[in-house]
Amino acid sequence: MSLHKSVLLKKAIDELALEEGDVYLDATLGAGGHSEEVYARMQSGVSIYGIDADEVAVELAKNRLELLGAKPQFAVLNFRHIEKVIELLDMPAPTKILFDLGWSNMQMEESERGFSFNRDEPLIMTLSKPQEGEVTAYEVVNTWQEESLADIIYGFGEERFARRIAKAIVERRQEKPIMSSVELAELVKSSVPVWYRYSKIHPATRTFQAIRIAVNDELQTLKIGIEKAFNILEKNGRMAVISFHSLEDRIVKHFFKDLSDNDLGEILSKKPITPDEAEIALNPRSRSAKLRIIRKI
Repeated sequence: MSLHKSVLLKKAIDELALEEGDVYLDATLGAGGHSEEVYARMQSGVSIYGIDADEVAVELAKNRLELLGAKPQFAVLNFRHIEKVIELLDMPAPTKILFDLGWSNMQMEESERGFSFNRDEPLIMTLSKPQEGEVTAYEVVNTWQEESLADIIYGFGEERFARRIAKAIVERRQEKPIMSSVELAELVKSSVPVWYRYSKIHPATRTFQAIRIAVNDELQTLKIGIEKAFNILEKNGRMAVISFHSLEDRIVKHFFKDLSDNDLGEILSKKPITPDEAEIALNPRSRSAKLRIIRKI
């Protein structure tokens, strides 16, 4: 299993301005890269807590930190319900909170839930193993109306050929259900203009992103999660958010501005912090990352 490369790792932890006695909460634990950096800098001087909706990620991060001698407190929890972490882990109010909204290599390439068109996997795309009654990518692709499909592919994926792709999906599923990630990716590829098939990114990238966002209600979850996180943040505490596409960044930017306008927070990043050329060269996926930080007043 390949470990995820945490984006803006050092910059994010720098901006949190860790101090002795801090209570650090990793709201999107992933493989534990940011928490590992916190421990490397502060050792036992900072209490490390973390949550993730993916139980595999939580276990991996826990093992990773414990091998270093850390004693983190981690739990399986979607950050939509971040306020529950206080009781769940019997933790004090956090003084530093980090959100990394990027999807890890482990989730994309090794979850076997159909996030990637590089592997032939069932169309699931849920954060963790799907529960009974939970919406999956299969349901979205094979049962949603053409107009709804076009709306999410355009709205969540910012895909210019959304209507063509939605039409192709509906026509294909009338013949037989669309079962796998590769089948969907090839269908999308065949439905767009030839010149678009050979652009810098795979032509199905935006469609897959849109379906994943719809399945996990990611944008609404983000709005709820960062508001709840700010509510439980200790006064003078800092919250950092790393986003990876314009829809996420817009939500964070507007939320921080509202806090600032109402004298509830001080924005510490007038412009978003982005990866430097060296990081982008090492990890091309980082190129779209934006980091914003706020201090609770």
